Amino acid sequence: EVQLVESGGGLVQPGGSLRLSCAASDFTFSTYAMSWIRQAPGKGLEWVSSFTSRGSTSYADSGKGRFTISRDNAKNTLYLQMNSLKPEDTAVYYCARGITVMGVVIGWDYWGQGTQVTVSS
Repeated sequence: EVQLVESGGGLVQPGGSLRLSCAASDFTFSTYAMSWIRQAPGKGLEWVSSFTSRGSTSYADSGKGRFTISRDNAKNTLYLQMNSLKPEDTAVYYCARGITVMGVVIGWDYWGQGTQVTVSS
């Protein structure tokens, strides 16, 4: 059974930083695109960032210049470094395995349980 387990969330002040981790198991991690998606209170899902198996990265405008996605295939782990955090970054953050068509992530088939990030003074 594919498993994705997020960690690293918590309470942080505006301007602070967090690094989220996603531990993957029971599939060949290195061959899949992986993404971070978030859901703010009362809002829908918002794609944050993706890292394909070819090594390309992409970001939503909301996190561009502040967030960095990375992966360690030897550890089967995906990361999201979040700097200069803002209150509007408050959300549950999920990692998810990407479904790709012609190298483009068009959806996700497995999701983690999520980790809460709260940015508040």
